[in-house]
Amino acid sequence: MTVNLVIGTQWGDEGKGKVVDYYSKDADYVVRFQGGNNAGHTIKVCEEVYKLHLTPSGVIQGKIGVIGNGVVIDPEILIKEINDLKNRGIKPKLLISDRANIIMPYHKILDGAEEKFLGDKKIGTTGRGIGPCYSDKIARNGIRAIDLTNKELLSKKLDVIIPIKERIFRAYEISEKLDKKIILEKYLGFGCQLKQYISQTHIELNKAIKSGKNILLEGAQGTMLDVDFGTYPFTTSSHTIAGGCSIGTGIGPRNIDEIIGIVKAYTTRVGEGPLPTELLDKTGEHLQKNGHEYGTTTNRPRRCGWLDLLVVKHSCMISDITKLVITKLDVLNGLDNVKICTKYKLDSKEIEYFPANIEDVKKCKPIYKEFRGWDQIKPDSDSLSDLPAEAQKYVKYIEKETKIPIALISIGPGRTETIEI
Repeated sequence: MTVNLVIGTQWGDEGKGKVVDYYSKDADYVVRFQGGNNAGHTIKVCEEVYKLHLTPSGVIQGKIGVIGNGVVIDPEILIKEINDLKNRGIKPKLLISDRANIIMPYHKILDGAEEKFLGDKKIGTTGRGIGPCYSDKIARNGIRAIDLTNKELLSKKLDVIIPIKERIFRAYEISEKLDKKIILEKYLGFGCQLKQYISQTHIELNKAIKSGKNILLEGAQGTMLDVDFGTYPFTTSSHTIAGGCSIGTGIGPRNIDEIIGIVKAYTTRVGEGPLPTELLDKTGEHLQKNGHEYGTTTNRPRRCGWLDLLVVKHSCMISDITKLVITKLDVLNGLDNVKICTKYKLDSKEIEYFPANIEDVKKCKPIYKEFRGWDQIKPDSDSLSDLPAEAQKYVKYIEKETKIPIALISIGPGRTETIEI
């Protein structure tokens, strides 16, 4: 029995979907434990490309996919995703936690209104209602998956919630009205379609552990978007770090065997907030173009920069990462020189930690170690020694500085374009 966890060490978009798909071959269950359809995982199998937002990546390999209690679910998006997979010949084996919170119409309305109200100070959310849904969860005003299967209970909850939301609407000068009857009928309809999947997933998963099954936990987004340890307030609304997996699944932390951190060979982020190594030049354009750096969920262009090792070390410390996976190494092909940020200069001091104060982060100037670039990584490379010497040095430096072994290197989007170390 093994329970392995895959998380991102940067601002998301590190290639977790491909890595989870790769490791899924040895798993019985693949589990999402946080986030919502603001996260997107892309998987390429031969010529087929799958873009998943809520469904765990392992369903492509025929594994049981579990949406844990820590996830917030847009049922309309999930049903569409399930149907799309069925139309492509994949009937997903899916379980949904009865405790998972549901994104409601008023969450999406408020998400957009709050961003508009903040103006230049906006967070840069995806506008999908994720933050307001998590806010309601913490305020104990949430609708949960199990509620969609109980008309009387859902009706009573809406009787309490809708008047509160209407008062908030007035504060934001929102003219839209909430029709309880329409919302009730629509979401009970979603409940009818999803009822077959809704279950006590925390019990199922703990039974699976006791019976010797293999479980792969799939994080969404990345450490630097964690609501506590990321670039607050420019973060998501959930815990993207290793500690979040126990909260979001009901699996105790002593059951976790390996914590696998995904490191993109350079740095990207979507939305607002500081990015110390951001490149607004031809090199940044090279990374964006060759890395196809456009959001799976939003299609927004990602901001690109050199690899920030302070960010990676910060992530490794917080989650006690045991293995690293380097992704998109091939995107650096053709650059004369490549760089890794090893320190920041903050005012007149050199620092080797990531500050909590967002204003300090904005002032940080990266200090780089420079490496010679390489022309091309052969797509059929199957060992570290097959890589250009300069690429090997780059990878070994990351391993040496983090003091964490590298288990995999991804050299392309396909499942087979992967080197095991």
